[in-house]
Amino acid sequence: MVSAAGSLPPLLLPRGLIDPIFHHLPPADAGGLLAVRLRHQNGRITAIEAHPRAAGELLPLALTPLVEPHAHLDKAFSWERHPNLSGTMQGALAANQDEHQERSVEQVLERGERALERAWRHGLRAIRSHIDSLGPGAEPGWEGLLQLQGRWMSRLALQLVALVPVRHWGTVAGAALARRLVSRAPRGTVLLGGVLGAPLAPSGDDGRGLLALLKLADSLGVPVDLHVDESGDGGGAAVALVAKLARQHRIGVPITCSHSCSMSQLSPPRLSRLAEAMAEAALTVVALPPTNLWLLGHRGEDTPARRPMAPIRQLQRAGVTVAVGGDNVQDPWHPGGDFDPLELLRFSLPAAHLAPWQRQGLAPFTTAASRLMGLEWDGVLRPGSPADLVVLAAGSWSDLLARSPQRRVLRAGHWLPAPAPPELATLLEKLAPASASGAE
Repeated sequence: MVSAAGSLPPLLLPRGLIDPIFHHLPPADAGGLLAVRLRHQNGRITAIEAHPRAAGELLPLALTPLVEPHAHLDKAFSWERHPNLSGTMQGALAANQDEHQERSVEQVLERGERALERAWRHGLRAIRSHIDSLGPGAEPGWEGLLQLQGRWMSRLALQLVALVPVRHWGTVAGAALARRLVSRAPRGTVLLGGVLGAPLAPSGDDGRGLLALLKLADSLGVPVDLHVDESGDGGGAAVALVAKLARQHRIGVPITCSHSCSMSQLSPPRLSRLAEAMAEAALTVVALPPTNLWLLGHRGEDTPARRPMAPIRQLQRAGVTVAVGGDNVQDPWHPGGDFDPLELLRFSLPAAHLAPWQRQGLAPFTTAASRLMGLEWDGVLRPGSPADLVVLAAGSWSDLLARSPQRRVLRAGHWLPAPAPPELATLLEKLAPASASGAE
């Protein structure tokens, strides 16, 4: 798709991604979409104008670049060497430990560069990645991803989260680790995290470790992002503990509870009360449908009837900011994924019963995810916002859900080349003529 200098062809944009102060624009259609023309200069939007759409005129759907609020770049693309063929949590832990023992800076740099390159061309503008931060693979993970953070700083925001058992933060070594990591990266790009509840066995030190983490993060002015209740069991006990301690001790830094699965198994009244307590404590949540639906709820050889996942819509109704993330990409925890935000959206909408034509259905991938990560741009178009878009070969939400669409990505007013196709796709193109001639 080619545009005249400073102007883009007419597009269909979700009304929720255009600043509401534009009262001159007509109402959106039933799908929440609006036909507009965008003008830009020096990489920034200068004007948003209504486009009078003719009857039957086909226009491409466009989104602002999306956000990945929860990834694991240190282990991405490690499935081939360390598969988890059982598809269970126990299998993931064992294979992850094997990979961790052999992890090197060179591996992290190669896999991380591949991940960021694909994410950039697929249409992501920010990623928050957790890093295994204890054991032999910890330093290679941090060294490699800190290098990549600096290398990609002008193109893609990369936040890094220290991932350890939460009780480690209550030790002298834990406090020293926090201060050392925070000093190694630009302010605001390093977070403290940890695992509270499954898949780790419970410990009597978890509560003390969590309080130590919250106080340490608060003293350093560093946000917290926890792996919490990654299980169908427990009834949201760990999330409830986070909310209680955050309120009691008046923790001032942002706190994110990633996963938050087991609360979904509570009765509606109990779930509602817990969600309200989380809102009062200003907790945010990252729901992670791909990995949770892959790993959780296993019952022998049966197809599970219970599919634990963060209760997105109930949390939203309580006033909790919720984002949706892809989590693991081709590693022992999940064999799929490719840092493609459109595929995450296409997977998660039916899995979580989210409707993209509703503001709250699209927000977890766009504006809410931006707010949760504290990004400078909220993903809403207005004069002065980046001239960044993901333009799709889809003319409606139904088109987007029906098939994986081709796309073009605009960055600062310039079109990026499309991502390179997988090697096997090239092989199939070579085979197709031979197959066709053989059939004749």
